[in-house]
Amino acid sequence: MESHFDSHVEQENEDEFQKSFKEMISTLPKGNSWGLPDHLYQYQGFWLTPPFLQGVMLAQQQFEAQPTDIILCSAPRTGTAWLKSLTFATITRTSFDDSTTPLLFKMPHDVVPFLELDHAHFSANRHLGIPLLATHAPYSFLPTSIIDSGCKIIYICRDPKDTFVSMYHLFTRYAKSQNTQPIELDEAFELFCEGVSWYGPYWDHVLGYWNARLEHPDKFIFLKYEEMNEDIVLYLKKLAEFMGCPFSSEEQQKGVPEKIVKMCSFENLSNLEVNKSGKHREGQGNLGIENKIYFRKGKVEDWKNYLTPKMATRLDQITQQKLSSSGLSLN
Repeated sequence: MESHFDSHVEQENEDEFQKSFKEMISTLPKGNSWGLPDHLYQYQGFWLTPPFLQGVMLAQQQFEAQPTDIILCSAPRTGTAWLKSLTFATITRTSFDDSTTPLLFKMPHDVVPFLELDHAHFSANRHLGIPLLATHAPYSFLPTSIIDSGCKIIYICRDPKDTFVSMYHLFTRYAKSQNTQPIELDEAFELFCEGVSWYGPYWDHVLGYWNARLEHPDKFIFLKYEEMNEDIVLYLKKLAEFMGCPFSSEEQQKGVPEKIVKMCSFENLSNLEVNKSGKHREGQGNLGIENKIYFRKGKVEDWKNYLTPKMATRLDQITQQKLSSSGLSLN
């Protein structure tokens, strides 16, 4: 058991960290917050709000990855909840079925812990044989133990136009829930193009993982939201194999992959009571957010309903320029 002395030292360390964090953040460039309660701060090339930046830095100091861990990585609004639900349902399919899965009464962000905010509680999940952990951290921010342990990384990305529109709507819905003034679309678009967005610049985030997968190809799977959407069952089988829990031929005959895909579909998840009326991180100050805010449309090319042709062209040009020598295309 932890002694009183140990917990006292821990508290002192935490206070010390808080103090140095506050000093450090006061020296960083500050950016427009998109109407969020916290400013964005630029740290080592990326823009984060203080709770998430602090979480990343604590994880860098404290998190010890195991070789069996599977880290789900993504920039915000690129299919994170979908990826969490698909991987969670696949890994736990022998413990639960579609009538008992925790996904029925917990939202995807609550079944897979988040490195920046929950890593300290992750060992409990490991004991249950659920080695999934998620992060929005850029590749260069990952704790060294993730790279050194040889654990597996799954990265998902999406057309920047849909990513932007989805992020814009998340923040305007959040602002409305807090009775604060939402940001205008044009202003948010300018900021996104300049790279001043949550965990942005988006292109740098994607490229960090794209380039890293070349160094560790056997430990990496790089997914595109649009391609997955075309043939979800095929990609789910690839994911199951990559995670070390492939579907047996008997499971495939019984249609298990198809059942998981149906259970984790946007239509199904967004209509569950927990995702219509529940709240994520309730009691955690500004981090509290209604679950329904996370579920909007889950569509490919929804950007066509919001961006002018001129805006779309501009974003495509930035994307082509940023990715020009990488061999990756996103639009």
